[in-house]
Amino acid sequence: MSQILLPEGVSIRHPDKVFIGGAWVSPSTDKIFTLVNPNTEQPAARVAEAVEADMDRAVEAARKAFDEGAWPATPPAERAKVLYRLADALKKRENEIAKAWTAQVGMLSSAAPFIVAGGAASVHHMAAVTESYEFEKSAGTTVADTAIVVREPVGVVAAIAPWNAPYTIMLSKVVAALASGCTVIMKPSPETPLEAYIIAEAAEDIGLPPGVVNLVCGDRAASDHLVCNHGVDKVSFTGSTVAGKRIASVCGERIARCTLELGGKSAAIVRDDFSAEEAAKLLTSTITIFSGQVCAMLSRAIVPRRRHDELADAIAGEMKKVKIGYSDAPDTQLGPLAMARQRDRVEGYIEQGKETADLITGGQRPSYLNRGYFIEPTLFANVDNTSVIAQEEIFGPVLSLIPCEDEEDAIRIANESNYGLNGSVLTHDHEAAYKIARRMRSGGVAQNGMRADFSLPFGGFKQSGIGREGGAEGLAAYLETKTILLDSRPSHFAS
Repeated sequence: MSQILLPEGVSIRHPDKVFIGGAWVSPSTDKIFTLVNPNTEQPAARVAEAVEADMDRAVEAARKAFDEGAWPATPPAERAKVLYRLADALKKRENEIAKAWTAQVGMLSSAAPFIVAGGAASVHHMAAVTESYEFEKSAGTTVADTAIVVREPVGVVAAIAPWNAPYTIMLSKVVAALASGCTVIMKPSPETPLEAYIIAEAAEDIGLPPGVVNLVCGDRAASDHLVCNHGVDKVSFTGSTVAGKRIASVCGERIARCTLELGGKSAAIVRDDFSAEEAAKLLTSTITIFSGQVCAMLSRAIVPRRRHDELADAIAGEMKKVKIGYSDAPDTQLGPLAMARQRDRVEGYIEQGKETADLITGGQRPSYLNRGYFIEPTLFANVDNTSVIAQEEIFGPVLSLIPCEDEEDAIRIANESNYGLNGSVLTHDHEAAYKIARRMRSGGVAQNGMRADFSLPFGGFKQSGIGREGGAEGLAAYLETKTILLDSRPSHFAS
């Protein structure tokens, strides 16, 4: 590798290597990934690129650790203790993780530390779930003296995380795999591998057995090779629906397990008791979170037709107040998009939106910023819900305002989507919020905003995914259920 390059304040021991079988080893080629800071458009870091042969080596190591190693048979209480140690090790490096996130994809430095801090908390929560989870229980039966239902680790897990929230998403996959007794191969996005390096170093530091956690960062072809490897029992993927369809087809071909957390086009239904001022502040502050690059983003606002123009004016007014700037400025409210191709994608959707809806504000690159991948917060009004900008995931700070006739029509429009990841009901009536939430076809619905608690199940309906992550349901996704029928109760079962 050429001269090692890392963001200021981030220390990675072996960025020029991959982590396989408990050791930092050289990849099969001298290829590298160069990460670009979206604020400056300058190189921010370099790491080793893993190719197909390295994916196979990682699978072999994880396979050996699962088939021959002690980790799968380690009692759940002991696995929980390891998770607590992992949380402590990662806690010490939160400042580095936050800096890495900002440098790689432009997450605001004012927000990154607070979000990153949730990582260790989520590990603690999964450790507690592991301690209380019924991995083995007796059941009633008429065909034997004793029936025991056990839940065993699914096997080798390929954990594939996206670039927008690389730490929390990868960590959730790793800890669920470890809690269940699986071995895991981390495959981070080429744009954001540094967080996975830190997780691997933490796993090494706390003494996890060789091969239980592995790290290989590859491009699309190498990742596909990993998914196709028959030594992988389960793929846990977060990313685009297009990539998710490919993974589902590969896993379906060999009946491998998969959890898919995919795209979204989430709706916020605005009720009459929610003022225009409240809605404008909430929707604007939401669409600017990480420049709108959030899978659960509330990117469709469904509003009563008679209030449409009032709400459009209020939202546009709030968007014009948004401070756009570099990620490390403390007063910045909207930073850059993660990369040049992402800005190109968003601009392409904005051009399409102009053909079918009214562009009220935004849609341009800020004239006062001569570097970085910036775009103004953008509002389209009078949007037809069947149009491209209402149906496809833009992944940028673009909000579509969609008029409806009444509440029934609002629910219909919200559900008129291939996606079903998230949603919100903007109202001060919690009974109404609950009733509407029950009718929205999405994996999560919150009253008054984009909310998520990753200690609870998270995932989507329809093309937003398969399965859930977080909490006991997330742990169950890494387990297989086995029924054992015996002529008598085994000694370790209490009478």
